[in-house]
Amino acid sequence: MKDSLKIYILAIISFLVGTSEFVIAGILDMVARDVGVSLAGAGQLITVYSLAYAIGTPILIALTAKMDRRKLMLTALGLFFVGNLITVTTTGYGMLIGARIIMAISTGVFMVVALTVAAKISQPGKQGSAIAKVLLGFNVALIVGVPLGRIIAGSFDWRIIFTGIGVLSLIAMLVLMLTIPRSEVETPVSIREQLALLKSPRISVALSIGFFWILGYMILYTYITPFLLNITGMSERMVSIGLFAFGLASLLGSQAGGFGVDKWGIPRSMIGGLIFHSGILLLLAAFSHSSMMVLPLLMLWSFFAWSTGPVQQVYLIGMAPQASGIILSLNSSIVQLGMAVGAVIGGIIVENISLTAVGWFGGVGVAIGLIPAIFSLSMRRRSAIVEQKLSVADQTRV
Repeated sequence: MKDSLKIYILAIISFLVGTSEFVIAGILDMVARDVGVSLAGAGQLITVYSLAYAIGTPILIALTAKMDRRKLMLTALGLFFVGNLITVTTTGYGMLIGARIIMAISTGVFMVVALTVAAKISQPGKQGSAIAKVLLGFNVALIVGVPLGRIIAGSFDWRIIFTGIGVLSLIAMLVLMLTIPRSEVETPVSIREQLALLKSPRISVALSIGFFWILGYMILYTYITPFLLNITGMSERMVSIGLFAFGLASLLGSQAGGFGVDKWGIPRSMIGGLIFHSGILLLLAAFSHSSMMVLPLLMLWSFFAWSTGPVQQVYLIGMAPQASGIILSLNSSIVQLGMAVGAVIGGIIVENISLTAVGWFGGVGVAIGLIPAIFSLSMRRRSAIVEQKLSVADQTRV
């Protein structure tokens, strides 16, 4: 089998596990009603997922570094199936939280290993393209998985979604076993080594940009479906269309972010993206009762929100090119922590203020991210000036 086909198989499976993460936001109101908890309570299913992903993934990756990569992916998918099985069979909120934790750590481990394997089996010079394909599968889950999940849940039952994902995960294990070769183990990277990069003020401040960016985003996104249904007054059909448009805009935004880095540089792309992201969230809150205004604003929000992702990754890699894998892993954990905190804050706002207010607070959350962004970029500029002066001094001595 061609290596390119193997990479596409990993991308398809990443779509499957990605859907399990994102789809919950599209059916949050149905889950809350069925389990017998408030919207804020159901929103914490996203919180525990993100926390488990952020904390559990790097630990498990470090502990399983000596394990065959194919075997580790199969183990992760087996655990993923168990999480889906619990989701389908349980009727209690506590067991549902446990299922989300299981799915989170299994998804995190699978994605990290899949990206590593894709890079290894790709042709020389094609590693970046291979990684992008696997990530595309994960991101397409936001475009197709969430609105499709909403349609299925509306027509049948939300548990059908996880039944389908569980069955497909078993098929994915079989396909993986037959197509992906065994691969050599990696040099273990301890948690201490991973966290050592945080001692650098430049890196820790830069990582905090992603934290606030996704925090503000999740304050509203966690409750996007009830927001559109109850505040904007959209129909079920319009919500599905809105979620699809939202996902499509996120894909376009991520591509535009990469283009923006090359065209305008990191500072303009990053600051501009955060300003537009924050401003559009505030506009969504201001025009929340107008479906004619909300739908285009929804797409603009997604576009500018996800344009920041590639900018942040390029920025971080440039800070520590010799440890790009570790710093991107840290960034992933920080982003998941931001998602968890954003979901918690969103729940508090919904419970104690109003559903409309999540837009206002989301905009403020993203705006706070401008502070570390400006500070970090100024540190970068000063560092570049110092390096330039040292270079000139060395040339003068010669």
